[in-house]
Amino acid sequence: MPVVTPDKLVALQRNAEDVRNICILAHVDHGKTSLTDALIATNGIISPKLAGKIRYLDSRPDEQLRGITMESSAISLCFSMARRTAPEEQPAQKEYLINLIDSPGHVDFSSEVSTASRLCDGAVVLVDAVEGVCSQTVTVLRQTWIEHLKPILVINKIDRLVTELKMSPGEAYVHMGKLLEQVNAILGSFFQGERMEEDLLWRERVEEKVAAAAAKEQEKLLQRKADAVNGVNNDDIASEATASTDGEFEERDDEDLYFAPENNNVIFSSAIDGWAFTVRQFATLYEKKLGIKRSVLEKVLWGDYYLDPKTKRVLSSKHLKGRALKPMFVQLVLDNIWAVYEATTGGASGKGDPVMVEKITKSLSLAVPPHILRSRDPRALLTTLFAAWLPLSTALLVSVIEQLPAPPDAQSSRLPALIDASPGASHIDPLVRDAMINFKTGTSDPIVAFVSKMVAVPASELPQNKRRGGMLTAEEARDMARKKRAEIAKAQAVSTEDLLNDSGGITEALTNTNLHGDKETNRLGTEQKEDAEHLVGFARLYSGTLTVGDAIYVLPPKFSPTSPHASPEPERITVTALYLLMGRGLESLTSVPAGVVFGIGGLEGHILKSGTLCSQLEGSVNLAGVSMGSEPIVRVALEPVNPSDLNKMINGMRMLEQSDPCAQYEVLESGEHVILTAGELHLERCLKDLRERFARCEIQAGEPIVPYRETIANTSEMDPTKNKDAQRGTVLGVTTSKQITVRLRVRPLPISVTEFLQKNTGATKRFYAERKAADESRGADKLREEMVDVDDASDNNTRNTNLLSVADFKRELTEAFDEENEHQDVWANVVDNITAFGPRRTGPNLLIDTTQNRICRRFLQETQEESLEEDHSLDNSSSSTLTPEAFSDKISYAFQLATAQGPLCHEPIQGIAVFIEDVTVSPAADEDAAGRDNLGRLTGEVIKTVRESIQQGFLDWSPRLLLAMYSCEIQASTEVLGRVYAVLTRRHGRILSESLKEGTPFFTISALLPVASSFGFSDEIRKRTSGAASPQLRFHGFEMLDEDPFWVPSTEEELEDLGELADKENIAKGHMDKVRARKGLMVTGRKMVKDAEKQKTLKR
Repeated sequence: MPVVTPDKLVALQRNAEDVRNICILAHVDHGKTSLTDALIATNGIISPKLAGKIRYLDSRPDEQLRGITMESSAISLCFSMARRTAPEEQPAQKEYLINLIDSPGHVDFSSEVSTASRLCDGAVVLVDAVEGVCSQTVTVLRQTWIEHLKPILVINKIDRLVTELKMSPGEAYVHMGKLLEQVNAILGSFFQGERMEEDLLWRERVEEKVAAAAAKEQEKLLQRKADAVNGVNNDDIASEATASTDGEFEERDDEDLYFAPENNNVIFSSAIDGWAFTVRQFATLYEKKLGIKRSVLEKVLWGDYYLDPKTKRVLSSKHLKGRALKPMFVQLVLDNIWAVYEATTGGASGKGDPVMVEKITKSLSLAVPPHILRSRDPRALLTTLFAAWLPLSTALLVSVIEQLPAPPDAQSSRLPALIDASPGASHIDPLVRDAMINFKTGTSDPIVAFVSKMVAVPASELPQNKRRGGMLTAEEARDMARKKRAEIAKAQAVSTEDLLNDSGGITEALTNTNLHGDKETNRLGTEQKEDAEHLVGFARLYSGTLTVGDAIYVLPPKFSPTSPHASPEPERITVTALYLLMGRGLESLTSVPAGVVFGIGGLEGHILKSGTLCSQLEGSVNLAGVSMGSEPIVRVALEPVNPSDLNKMINGMRMLEQSDPCAQYEVLESGEHVILTAGELHLERCLKDLRERFARCEIQAGEPIVPYRETIANTSEMDPTKNKDAQRGTVLGVTTSKQITVRLRVRPLPISVTEFLQKNTGATKRFYAERKAADESRGADKLREEMVDVDDASDNNTRNTNLLSVADFKRELTEAFDEENEHQDVWANVVDNITAFGPRRTGPNLLIDTTQNRICRRFLQETQEESLEEDHSLDNSSSSTLTPEAFSDKISYAFQLATAQGPLCHEPIQGIAVFIEDVTVSPAADEDAAGRDNLGRLTGEVIKTVRESIQQGFLDWSPRLLLAMYSCEIQASTEVLGRVYAVLTRRHGRILSESLKEGTPFFTISALLPVASSFGFSDEIRKRTSGAASPQLRFHGFEMLDEDPFWVPSTEEELEDLGELADKENIAKGHMDKVRARKGLMVTGRKMVKDAEKQKTLKR
């Protein structure tokens, strides 16, 4: 296999029409990296015999050890194929550049999928022929839909249908047809949802046009002062207005949306055996033999079409007339594939047939080396036959070149929507927009590039530090071999230690990953300290030509062209290096044209995770808006074993935060240094990187910090209310000086209202930013600063560009309250009296002002005139006398504090409403103390009193804890189903569904699992099932644990059944006590000594 030099790849970058930027997406273990190996082998980088085994793009030792991809890697490949420039001309060889990105399939690393897909123009989506559509398959298909990538479907691991499931060709055809329907059903659901949204927006536009036209006609009538008899009535106006608007909603055609083998966007393959084919390949093969045109064969090879053996004509199913014919795909394609497996590996019998092999090689005119024919290894013969007949790389790369768009075509279709959705789209320079959409690559054209993530690269791996030319000396070779042996030994030792360790504690498992004791390893660690890590940007150039030494602006994620010089002002940096990404290595470049995926140096310290590079500041575009597939949910406090290494650890965590798209680093109020990760496996990888690459010191990991939420419920088992003269939840709070009295009432919010507020936290944050900017009259610049990334403040399900207006928000919130059937009188007119949301001014809790004189400002004000009028009425008070209105902001601040730390275990509260019923200011004994001069003294008293009153009202109801939950999907065979259920039950999981995949012996189990019980869950499942089942965990949200943490047996029946000590374990109290103990709060009911007379240590 000829080796392709980097110089040749650089030369191919100049012709954008011959470039393809693709990413490979799939569920974990569906064969992405094995497929990539076959493509890499075509460039002579690895041997074709090692394709599928070496996993070339898995460059990390832990990736090789676990057999899964953890980081997305890019490589540039050259592919040559014969193309005709015109139908009558002879085919000529033409070379193409394929920029390929291999992405992880594990749910913990789905953020890597998001960063990879933004840089590409097309996607190759793999689906396992046996496992079918899995949870991550749906995720990657949604990602291709969001990013407007054109996908190709690869049905991989078809060999498992032959060797494992022992299917006949006919059964395999039916199975793959159902699999194709499942994938298309997912795409159809995306299309239907988008179409319904477009229909709604179209109807709103039509209504606006009708109203505008009617108003215009009405003005004309008034101006003309026409006679009422000769005038145009309102019905005519409405009809004219309707006629002037768009006629009907234009339906979009979804014909090209779906995967269909006849459209050549479906590839059938087995990456491990090195073969793949499309319908077009077999249509070309049978064109002369059957005397049917290739274009016709492409349409009938897949589907209910049959070949008449006598007339050689193609029949549809209705013309069979009772004859039992095989579908053409089975007869002409699958039968031949099955025959090769039968002849080489023996299929079900287990013995090959040399006579059949010879017959196959002659009929297909295949040249197989004699030593392969004599080999006792049937797989060697199998892979050689398929490599000569149906090479995987040819089928895949030809489909990529023919089906996926080149950068100029892709940018003209993808970028308009992307640019319009960016912040301040109306202020983008037309030259920048035109250069991006029309793919201008001149040196004078604007430069726009998007950096999707930062990659940490050791200094020794940079091209300028590598040895150039010549062979290694003996000493250098021995040193390299010693380092590699040490890496492999360390990885194997970690693996062995984890397997031997049966304890489920994550702390011990993670601590064991740091092995020190071998002198050779310690010596290597000393050597590696000099090998510093450098950050390289993983980027895509959309317009212009970027050269080393160019000065460009780095736009932060919150940048908007409406105010380009607002603080923090974008920095201007100089490009120090450009790199060609080649998997495990980098190659230096001097310049990069548009449409290429590349690496860029000089961004260290200027970009945190992602950002946009632009050659101009005014009118530039901000493309930083990658939605991560999973939010970090697992928090762990870290500390160095040696306190003197604290600065090393802090610097290492900052570098880790920059190099990992999903990891976050923060310092808690307690001073703890905390790292946030997407899951247990992601945490383990981050700790390994910290210890070995970034911090290079021994680090201890504490117990995982799992988030909880607190709420209240209205149940029949509640204790009697503490204030019998008032409603439940009512508290009368009096300040220490007895000068301020606050009466408030706490109630649980309806579930529909809580869900609505959680989905629209972005809108509430925007309302607060607009209100604060208007109050302080800071204009558009300050408004943009205050509107901190709305998407970051909300969950994944709130990430949308269509934030509600105030009027729409009030209307939908009122509808949510109307869904509550009980206590409708309590929630009547509540929306107009909302004063604040909490915690952090955006949470799902409401502060409602029901005082007689309305002392607090309304939060949801539709017009600025309403706000000014209300401000005037609130401020129209004496400047020397204290009034309740003076404490409105203090009450709101106390509400924020109370909802941020609940009374159970200082976790955020959700789903409560606090009604301020009355605030009374009593005159002080000293007349001088009654003025506003003492407002500062009373501020602290009011905040403390209101906060304690809200907590007392909270505890007057039945308190509940909300647990963070994972949605868990497990594929398991019938033999291990019981063991999976046992593990789930022991960890308090709840089974949602169980379904048998038709045609396979595998069950798909969907369950909910508390995050607090999930640590060590994946390892336990694999151990109990001997590796036959592997779970995928994704954050689902918070779910109420329907158990009062303060419950004790009180009735005679409960005391008789459970005893005074309540033998039944209170799970909610266990969670609450664990969190309180971690935070250093008092834990009630815990006895240090129990039955002391039995704990004597004296000898008898």
